[in-house]
Amino acid sequence: MKIIIIGAGQVGGTLAENLVGEQNEITIVDSDLRVLESLQSRLDLQVICGIGSHPDILKKAGAEDADMLIAVTNSDESNMMACQVAYSLFKTPTKIARVRSEQYIIYQNQLYKHQDIPVDHLIAPEQLVTTAIKRLIDYPGALQVVEFAEGKASLVAVKAYYGGLLVGHALSALKEHMPNVETRVAAIYRRGRPIRPLSSTVIEADDEVFFIADTKHIRAVMSELQKLESSYKRIMIAGGGLIGAGLAKRLEGKHNVKLIEYSAERAEYLSTVLDETIVFQGDASDASLLREESVEQVDAFIAVTNDDEANIMSAMLAKRMGAQKAMVLIQRSAYVDLVQGGDIDIAFSPQQATISALLTHVRRGDIVNVHSLRRGAAEAIEAIAHGDESTSKVVGKQIDDVKLPPGTTIGAVVRNDEVIIAHSDTIIKANDHVILFLVDKKFIRDVEKLFQPSALFFG
Repeated sequence: MKIIIIGAGQVGGTLAENLVGEQNEITIVDSDLRVLESLQSRLDLQVICGIGSHPDILKKAGAEDADMLIAVTNSDESNMMACQVAYSLFKTPTKIARVRSEQYIIYQNQLYKHQDIPVDHLIAPEQLVTTAIKRLIDYPGALQVVEFAEGKASLVAVKAYYGGLLVGHALSALKEHMPNVETRVAAIYRRGRPIRPLSSTVIEADDEVFFIADTKHIRAVMSELQKLESSYKRIMIAGGGLIGAGLAKRLEGKHNVKLIEYSAERAEYLSTVLDETIVFQGDASDASLLREESVEQVDAFIAVTNDDEANIMSAMLAKRMGAQKAMVLIQRSAYVDLVQGGDIDIAFSPQQATISALLTHVRRGDIVNVHSLRRGAAEAIEAIAHGDESTSKVVGKQIDDVKLPPGTTIGAVVRNDEVIIAHSDTIIKANDHVILFLVDKKFIRDVEKLFQPSALFFG
């Protein structure tokens, strides 16, 4: 595909990195020449210096024959205008905009239509991050939780701990432990390296295990790998921006939520819009404030200000003062691996959540869901099997007979409302939603081709 990316910041740069190795023709536009030169020195792409919503710049970038425009600058208005110009002047088929303002998002159903603001897909990073954190609260002990087929199936990453029922046992023992629960281990990472999960593979303590199951069985499977943590009741949030406020709103009905916001004006506003959340004005890295608010009784301390260092310091302090779990938002995705695993239990990057959402719209071959895993190294995807035995490479075949690329596993098949955990003799039928795990995302193009029916198929 020919793709124009407007904005060479962290999201634009990471997205270009993800797509450039997949035989796409990428052009990236930004007004900062230094950033563009840095990207061009590392990646095989074209760069244009200028304002991405200006018609002459878009023309120079090749908007006339581009398949897709993705606008991810820091300005909502610039992103929307780039989509408008691409539609009005160049008839670019697919236009995606990152939009952060709550005001635009509230009215998205009325605003984003071709006759109004021609944005085909809206990406709202704060909403994506809030949803990701909410899932971690719902499944205490999980490192990552992603959903497929409208929430029917979930892929969960957990760390195997000493004392877990399955630790020291082969994967084949899962069936003995849980005869009534179907699950499949899609991948194991040991000391940062992927291991192909076989029935004879023995789980070791500290392994990062990705398993897939019907969403209703997630907690049962987690209990096999680690001592099941009790539900989080008391939550403390540091930062009352869009993510902090949105998270408090979604948690306050079922949890006791306290929110610390540095700005007195913002804290006063939040106290009027949040119903049951207790809002404090102050510095979340102030030990006396944390002590006063009984941080030692908190089940999860979640730092989501827009300052990485402030998030890391306040979370480390909260954990050392007795908070059970510490989670932090990290804008610089390179920091995520550095901080996760010590005092900080989980670090998440808004960039990765945004990239996953963008890749869902970029992928071909009836791929309807993409989740970037392990900071972009791996991917979990949901593809729909279209066609029949004569037009499809997968329909009518047993999973054993499907020619999957190296390091790729089929974890589950969702058929109507049924979640079928994949076995070697499972037969894929037309319209099945097939959930795959790719240890190495460089093979994504092969998976796309696998799920593209031949030209003889008329859907």
